[in-house]
Formats: sequence, structure tokens, C-alpha cells
Amino acid sequence: MVSSSSKKKNQVEKKKPAISYFSKDKIICPVCKKSFEKEVMRSGNGRMIAGGLTDDLHRIFEPSAKFGRVYPLIYDIGACPNCYTALLWQDFTEIKKKEDQDKLFQTRDERKDKVNIVFPHFNLKHERSLFDGCAYYYLALLTYSKLNPDLLPTMKSAFLSLRLSWLTHELDLAVPNHNFQFISDAMKRKALFFYQQAIICETNRSEKSSTLGNFGPDMDKNYGWDGVIYLSGLLEYNYGQQDDLQLRLKKLSESKTAIARIFGLGKSSKNKPGPLLEKARDLYDKLSKEVNDDEF
Repeated sequence: MVSSSSKKKNQVEKKKPAISYFSKDKIICPVCKKSFEKEVMRSGNGRMIAGGLTDDLHRIFEPSAKFGRVYPLIYDIGACPNCYTALLWQDFTEIKKKEDQDKLFQTRDERKDKVNIVFPHFNLKHERSLFDGCAYYYLALLTYSKLNPDLLPTMKSAFLSLRLSWLTHELDLAVPNHNFQFISDAMKRKALFFYQQAIICETNRSEKSSTLGNFGPDMDKNYGWDGVIYLSGLLEYNYGQQDDLQLRLKKLSESKTAIARIFGLGKSSKNKPGPLLEKARDLYDKLSKEVNDDEF
């Protein structure tokens, strides 16, 4: 006969190890002034086993026997369950202009409805799943679209779109045949638009994108403005339009020139070591081949 204490012990042993916890410090929403809990991913004990780096600078984390597959990116966004304002955690104290607050409050139902179409029945009040994490990012994109240039919404929308493409790809692997790969590809094209727009805004000084503290695009390393130039070229190569061949060649040629200039390709590149340089060289070769092949 099994004692009650043994049963309790077995239940504890079978309980899934915690991936996250809710902080004691509440977040005050700058839009509706309501408080909500901040979910934080726990670290250590083999939760994050770093794997390879993809061409678009996404760090793959290998599943562990104890925790399974984890998705650190989903914990980088917070969302108010009352008004559906979603932001990078550090930006909850930066929404200070009343016009921004009013605009976000007035569009709260619009955000909720749009996200429900793509991620129906998402939940902001419990430990988040990969599905909920995708909804958080989509809410964040809709939130940043309403903010003024001081908060650098274009640059943030660029890497948030790219992150959402990674997460929806993972969602497609977990639950195939629900069009999540279609959404992933669409987010790559959206990221292309925002990365290129961020460069334009930086050039004309309408939005000082280069002042952002961390460009990501992932959470494990900041690849800076070099990463922005590289990703703009990579996304153009992989996801740019192909209906107008002359326009495509023009854009690829511009990307090739920008990458060569910023990475010093063809010269000594000792001042820019690491994986980004190698990936930039590979992209430069691909751009050169396509531009040159189509010119002859």
C-alpha cells in the first residue's frame, strides 16, 4: 500500500519543471494605469542550451531532457491584459506623452480583435505558451505602429517582425497545417520593409534608429548597426520582390555596396571578427553572383 506522503512525492516528481515565474514587482500600464504581473523566464539548470546561429542571426536553443524545448524570446515582451498595450519591458516606463497614451487607449479593441483573428483565444493572464508568445509579439507590432518617432518604433518593429517570423516558424513545426509558416514568411517580408525604412529614417534623421541601445535581432547578442545593414541585404535577397527584374538588380547592387562598405570586404577585416563577418562575406558572394549573372 502506497502512503499519502509517497503519492505526494511522486506528484512533485512528475510535475513539469518551471520555465518562468511571476515577479513580485507589478508593472503599471502607462496607458490604462492598471497593474499586471511580469512573467520572467528562469535561468540556469540547463534551460537554455545554445545551438547554432541562423543566417538571419537567430540563436537556436536545443531542447533538454528536463525542460524540453524553450523559447526565451517569448518572455521579452509584456502585455497589459486590460488594454492590450504590448511593449518591450523597458518601454513601459517610456510612454509618457499623453497623445501616445490616448492613441493606444482608443485603439485597444482594435488590437485585441486583430490579434484574435490570427491567434484566436490568446491568453495574457497565465504562463505563456509559444502560441501566446506569438500573440504578444503581434500585439507589440500593433502597439509600436501608434507611437511617436522618439520611441524608435520603426527599428523596434523591424526586429520584432523578424522575431515573430522565427516564433511562428517554430509554431508551424509544433502544430503543422495551420498556416503558421505562411505567417512566418509574411513577417519576414514585413521585417524587410521595416529594416529598409529604418535605414531611410536614419539617413533623413526623421527617426534616430542608430541611437537604439540594443539592435538584437535576437536576445543573446547585439549585432549593432552592422547587423541592420546585413539583415536589410539578406532579407532583400531572400524576400524582396522579383516581378521587376531591373528594380531587384538595383536593390541587390545597393545592398552589395552597403555590405562591402560597412564590413570592409575586399580589404582587411580584422576589426570586425566573428560570425557576422563570415555571414556578410557569404551574402556578398551571393549578391555578386546574382547581380553579375543577370547582367550578362
